[in-house]
Amino acid sequence: ATCCCRFLNWGGMFDCQRLSTTNTDVSYDQLKQDLAGRTAVVIDVREPWELREYGTIPGSINVPLAQVDAALQLNPEDFKERYGGDMPEPADKIVFSCLAGIRSKKALNTAALLGYKDVLHYPGGWQEWAQNEQLKPN
Repeated sequence: ATCCCRFLNWGGMFDCQRLSTTNTDVSYDQLKQDLAGRTAVVIDVREPWELREYGTIPGSINVPLAQVDAALQLNPEDFKERYGGDMPEPADKIVFSCLAGIRSKKALNTAALLGYKDVLHYPGGWQEWAQNEQLKPN
């Protein structure tokens, strides 16, 4: 493991932690595998109106970005009641998604600061997901 210090411009602070890799991106194919195998908790950080208007990644849990910090500190029962899915444990693999990868990166940094160890994000977001899903035959 190498030490990686990143400046978090949204919070004006440094995030120093031991990371086994600096690549936190998940591809479309990796995300599909994680969803099919249920090997990750996928959290969509878009606003609820965006999901209603554009659609959702099947199997994802909607936790708007502004709520991620508080949501990941709830007790599991309250998380499930509020967001409709199981709360991830600190050792669980979490993949954050949004529309185009900006908010998901912020959510990843928030989760890492809260002690979550295996946090990733899907930089293609809903835009890439929808494009790829439309290319698949039904």
